[in-house]
Amino acid sequence: MADFKPDAVAPATQARVLRVAVPTPLRRLFDYRPAGAPPASGWRAGIRVKVPFGRRELVGIVIACADESDLPPAQLKPIVACLDAEPLPADWLWLCEFTARYYQHALGDTLHNALPGPLRQGRPLEARTRERWRLETAEATALEQLGRAPRQRELVTLLAQHRHGLVTSAVSAQGFTRAQLQGLARRGLVSCHEEPLTASAAPSGPLLATPALTLNREQAAALAALHEGLDRYHPCLLHGVTGSGKTEVYLQLIEAVLGQGKQALVLVPEIGLTPQTLARFRKRFRVPVVALHSGLTDLERLDAWEAARSGRAPVVIGTRSAIFTPLARPGAIIVDEEHDGSFKQQDGLRYHARDLAIARAHREGIPILLGSATPSLESLAQARSGRYRHLRLTTRASRHAPARLELTDLRGRVRQGGLIPPTIEAIRQALAAEGQVLVFINRRGFSPSLACHQCGWIAECSHCDSRLTLHRQPPRLVCHHCEHQQPQPDACPSCGSADLRPLGAGTERTEETLATLFPKTPIYRIDRDSTRRKEALDQVLGEIRRGEPSLLVGTQMLAKGHHLPHVTLVVVVNADAGLYASDFRALEQSAQLLIQVAGRAGRAERPGRVLVQTLHPDDPNLRLLADSGYDALAYQLLEERRLAALPPYRHLALARFEAVKEADAQATAEAAGEALREWLAARGSPVHALGPVPAPMERRQNRYHVQLMLSAERRSALHEAAAWLVARLEQETSRRVRWSLDVDPMSLS
Repeated sequence: MADFKPDAVAPATQARVLRVAVPTPLRRLFDYRPAGAPPASGWRAGIRVKVPFGRRELVGIVIACADESDLPPAQLKPIVACLDAEPLPADWLWLCEFTARYYQHALGDTLHNALPGPLRQGRPLEARTRERWRLETAEATALEQLGRAPRQRELVTLLAQHRHGLVTSAVSAQGFTRAQLQGLARRGLVSCHEEPLTASAAPSGPLLATPALTLNREQAAALAALHEGLDRYHPCLLHGVTGSGKTEVYLQLIEAVLGQGKQALVLVPEIGLTPQTLARFRKRFRVPVVALHSGLTDLERLDAWEAARSGRAPVVIGTRSAIFTPLARPGAIIVDEEHDGSFKQQDGLRYHARDLAIARAHREGIPILLGSATPSLESLAQARSGRYRHLRLTTRASRHAPARLELTDLRGRVRQGGLIPPTIEAIRQALAAEGQVLVFINRRGFSPSLACHQCGWIAECSHCDSRLTLHRQPPRLVCHHCEHQQPQPDACPSCGSADLRPLGAGTERTEETLATLFPKTPIYRIDRDSTRRKEALDQVLGEIRRGEPSLLVGTQMLAKGHHLPHVTLVVVVNADAGLYASDFRALEQSAQLLIQVAGRAGRAERPGRVLVQTLHPDDPNLRLLADSGYDALAYQLLEERRLAALPPYRHLALARFEAVKEADAQATAEAAGEALREWLAARGSPVHALGPVPAPMERRQNRYHVQLMLSAERRSALHEAAAWLVARLEQETSRRVRWSLDVDPMSLS
């Protein structure tokens, strides 16, 4: 065995020892002997090998070659097989090593997560192909040679209609056989060419399939600034109000990148946004545009990954994991909705795709564009300091000003499905004016709680410190933290009363109320429950975009990035969820979500209106957001963070401990905290160790959770302390306790 040393990656064609990263949680490399013929490129970092590991055989990746090992030569096991003739891309390997080092994660597991599934299993890195058949002579000449062969004559006529040829499946769909194709090939009348299944050769001719739109003054200025940095690392924050045309700036930046013969990588936050983004990009460009997201099969992901690696795919669009896509000729990276929390992986390898994109762009020496209507405080701080260029788009493409937030007081008002009478009347007026109404409620299910009106019993999860959510379709109680489900009781388990009442409203209850109030109006509910079926979201959005008056009830799935041109009224059922939460990012995230959902209103010809229902209309933060907008609140929050020594002015790492027994988790965390503080004191380190304390939700999935936080002004000091803590935990933690380290946590829960 050998410790992971990220700098020891020099290629070597001859080696006595291969240092291999295997997919395990162990933060070290393992030494093996080469066996069999070396790969065509020689033994080098990035070659996949199959190796014995305990009783299993695993696919690992060579990280370094050496002449000697810490183990005697007789104890070194030989590799089982070499899987590659050429190493995996150097840029991909560097990014994985950087990720493992920065997030204090095992390199083998990092590489495993960054590879498409088939490559983890040992499949060759090659493109799947298909056959394309083309007519090689003039149609009249071919028909003359065929004489009275009716089916072959019909096949020639079919191929003559397709100048670029037809793939075998398309020919078969017309009722022709492979034998008939081969018969024509033997006569020299047709030819067969193998082409990649994904991103085959781009057609010759102009780059654009449809012309670019005319930019307004602010868009043109932003694009000109981006053009200045096309040949170097050039981080820019495109800060544009919702509907201001950020996507058109992306498209024209990509046009310039493609014009240089380079590739562009575009990251989007949600899988639901990928199809609409793909459609718009494919409509604009005549080059292959590929997607990478969790909705693809393993083979589809491998095809797209390989097309990007080989350079056949000039444009790659994907969600969080697409940051690990290798590019043959990187030209630019774009992160859309850069503030979105879904760019942070919340378990396992806890990386942030936006931050990795910045590191990758810096290493590649290419521009990176971060776009958002509500930038993260981290990005705003970088822009204020001058590290990022700050580009602003303050006007909408529709020329309507963004709708202002109108705070509506919930106190003392009777509610129906969470809605008060003035709100219901506003919905009625918007529908009468042939508009669409989006009712935003960030709680799925029928009701957040089920309670007994007689004794006060509340349905709680038996596995977590949380209440069960009532669902009606079908009737059941569900924990949204561990997914535990149980039937809805007929009577109170505590006192036997049948008077059980739902408390609060979720999407199902609001939908039911609106159906009663507006029985003739179509209602579309969009949440995780209603869109589980593949392509269900696309189908619903397609119906909505037809423009007929309708009601849209949705969670944050509907708030992000969707262009809904016919929505004239947005209703936020309850804006208070994030105002008083314990997490220091809660207010920032709540404000971002409010502005994003408000941005769905008035995006076309007609102006929009946004009603925000709240129990705290006089809250100073909410009032500042409503009166002065997101920027004013964000800059105030930045000052508060600076005074409180919180990110982005200080860097955090969160060690999490969990165990079946509370005492085990607490004891392990206390021992780790005490040892860490002793180590910090001995070195005079500026890092602070805070805790341990119980997690905000202490019991989840029948396990108790405890946290220890590290805080430092300098990243280098934080990482030094984190690396020491990780090494200690690996050596001394009991098997009864699980632990993880989250560098730059997005949440303290």
